[in-house]
Amino acid sequence: MKAGNKTGILVFTLFGLSEDPELQRLIFGLFLFMYVVTVLGNLLIILIISFDPHLHIPMYFFLSNLSLVDICFSTTIVPNMLVSIHTENKAISYMNCLTQVYFSMFFPILDTLLLTVMAYDRYVAICQPLHYMIIMNPRLCGLLVFITWFIGVMTSLLHISLMMHLNFCRDLEIPHFFCEVTQILKLACSDTFLNNTLLYFMTGVLGVFPLLGILFSYSRITSAVKKMSSSQGRQKAFATCGSHLSVISLFYATGIGVYFTSSMVHSSQKVSVASVMYTVVTPMLNPFIYSLRNKDVKGALGRLLSRAVSCL
Repeated sequence: MKAGNKTGILVFTLFGLSEDPELQRLIFGLFLFMYVVTVLGNLLIILIISFDPHLHIPMYFFLSNLSLVDICFSTTIVPNMLVSIHTENKAISYMNCLTQVYFSMFFPILDTLLLTVMAYDRYVAICQPLHYMIIMNPRLCGLLVFITWFIGVMTSLLHISLMMHLNFCRDLEIPHFFCEVTQILKLACSDTFLNNTLLYFMTGVLGVFPLLGILFSYSRITSAVKKMSSSQGRQKAFATCGSHLSVISLFYATGIGVYFTSSMVHSSQKVSVASVMYTVVTPMLNPFIYSLRNKDVKGALGRLLSRAVSCL
């Protein structure tokens, strides 16, 4: 569909991952399964943390926020894709597309900042254990979460406010399974220099600086662990950090993978497939990483299941 400006009735077309009807049915089943697992897995993490008093500490407060963000991130993208496949309608309105752009930027920003806050939490817990509960008090934890949400909201709003001034005057076909910001900017016929500059600048700031913060925290943690005389203390320290490090590695590996794929590969289908890892697979795997690698969460899950069985 062609449009002269943004004030008309704009409708974008999402190509999805494949136009093959047989493959679309397989994609529908696979994505439905992954979405259900993502929602149930992260909801279970939130319930375990909420109902078990042993987990009412800063580390798990941040983890429950991360699980909530993962649910919301998946919900931003997957249900719309499933409806599109089921109804065989690839159209998405201008406002719905902008809404998806907003949240597809907002929740990854929250992920990045929450992982950084969690790294700081582990740094305080291991490097300053005697002052941990004093430093990581409820007021500071609430403030840190508020700051992450505030930065996410304001950054995403800034992007959207600039995008709303763009004009679109070519075929509004998006070779992706959701409205991804760079794909939308390619369809604009007005100048996108400011949009692209802001996008690259904020990606650098919100990608590099949190990563530097995480690396700094874990460098201090590594130094502190090396100085521990007790092997049991070292094992406990690595055990508390193992699941967090796994989630960080998965998050940044998939994010960087999508970035380099989009930069080096000109096939839009390959970029879309790479994006699946970042937008769908990572939120699905996070609950399993924390439940399988964390003794506290496994113990809390066992107590919750025992309580549920006793109530039957």
